[in-house]
Amino acid sequence: MSSRRVRKGPGRRPMTEKRRRFLEMMAQGWTLRGACRELEIHRSTGQLWKNGTTVRRKDGTVKFVPPLEPLTVRVISPRFLSEDERVQIADLAGRGHGPTAIGQLLGRSPSTISRELRRNLHPSGYYRPFHAHSIAASRRRRAHPLKLIADPVLKAYVMGRLRERWSPQQISRALRLAHPEDPARRVATETIYQAIYRPSTGIFRKPSASPLRTGRDHRRGHTRQIRAGRRFAQPMLSVHSRGFEPTDRSEAGHWEGDLIVGPHNRSAIGTLVERQTRYVKLLHLPAHNSLELHAALVRTFGQLPAPLRRTLTWDQGTEMARHLDITADTGARIYFCDAASPWQRGSNENANGLLRQYFPKSTDLSVHTARDLARVESELNRRPRIVLGDRTPEDLFRALLASEK
Repeated sequence: MSSRRVRKGPGRRPMTEKRRRFLEMMAQGWTLRGACRELEIHRSTGQLWKNGTTVRRKDGTVKFVPPLEPLTVRVISPRFLSEDERVQIADLAGRGHGPTAIGQLLGRSPSTISRELRRNLHPSGYYRPFHAHSIAASRRRRAHPLKLIADPVLKAYVMGRLRERWSPQQISRALRLAHPEDPARRVATETIYQAIYRPSTGIFRKPSASPLRTGRDHRRGHTRQIRAGRRFAQPMLSVHSRGFEPTDRSEAGHWEGDLIVGPHNRSAIGTLVERQTRYVKLLHLPAHNSLELHAALVRTFGQLPAPLRRTLTWDQGTEMARHLDITADTGARIYFCDAASPWQRGSNENANGLLRQYFPKSTDLSVHTARDLARVESELNRRPRIVLGDRTPEDLFRALLASEK
């Protein structure tokens, strides 16, 4: 007769998880008999688990094994039923309460209780709370198919907007506005990010570049050290004397500006953002100096009516050395931020971050023509913004121009 050799030791113990469940129930106040009946173990086994047991070694000596410490129950979102709630459901259902009564006592919807009792039954036909909790946890862990993979039309729409440098949030909001009554034609922001960040099942494959504006293909955090800028020569107007707070955007015609520069500060592009509409204008600079910036600002502001060129807020860079001449030629009063305080012109900082997808760092910016800048400017201004109620900067700025004619 053949015999099968069973390996001894901790690696062959299929009861370990059940043992831990038993100790948790003891800590929650269950009786020994009740816990053993619930877990389908013999009472003597439960007595050994509760008080510890002895193990006989090969050399004949006996070792005492103390009881395992109870597991720390992981806290889950309150939208899911907890293990304690499932214990209460089992107790109340055993007393004959229906889903409506149980839901009222637990503060849950009756349909939630009914679905729980229907989906997570034990094979014996009874509702066992720990078995139900394990099944529910396994169901949450399983990989769900991505909505964008299953819907080619939706995937094509999302990929098309990503190619136009829309953010996942902008795409999600646009779909919600376009299909308010059809959830099947909408997709959540997080779904788009997951589709991008999961190369094995996502909507792009490495080594292809990430479709995000940031170029990221995985989640990561980063810290950025802000260096204090140089003090600008006097005389100049401080942002604190501008007459309104950085959060006040009630009046149109106030702009924020800066430069994005190439390697070694040898090339630059000027950026302007109208604070109320977030409309972006790009300045083509043949050279990185104050003379070219003066000419570009005079040319750009000269195309606007006077009410739409009230003020300009800049940092303390030497490219604004001719700020008094710019004010004299355009009528726009120029204010300067404090050193190392980019939040004082937050709209412009945000726009510069968006522009870096078109003009990456450490690249020569002098190769871009005025026509290239106009194309990028147009594409950026045609994106819907959540801060504008999903309207575009272009539409709002055109309305301002029409009102001033």
